Amino acid sequence: MNESVQLPFWLELSVAALLLFGSLFALIGAIGLVRLKDYFQRMHPPALASTIGAWCVALASILYFSALKQSPVLHAWLIPILLSITVPVTTLLLARAALFRKRTSGEDVPDEVSSGRDRGN
Repeated sequence: MNESVQLPFWLELSVAALLLFGSLFALIGAIGLVRLKDYFQRMHPPALASTIGAWCVALASILYFSALKQSPVLHAWLIPILLSITVPVTTLLLARAALFRKRTSGEDVPDEVSSGRDRGN
């Protein structure tokens, strides 16, 4: 029952390259998290790198398991799609919470940006 499927070399190379790129993006995000000096700068590299890295790993998974089963296996796209939706929203909410916290503690931060209706026009 355990049949061994020989995958083409170009496919193995593509999967390996995508996994390498995904891990490289994760490493870049981790380095950015450690090296940047304040919270607002540190929040961007992991968010961007994890999303791009997840797309690379999901594509590698789709290629590998589609070739193994000899039919399309697309359910792995669900993870990067959900990450692409939730990571920017979470990053925005964390940035707003940190900015609110700085404002309430009396630190010097930029003023709030008001919309055109609040100007008394």
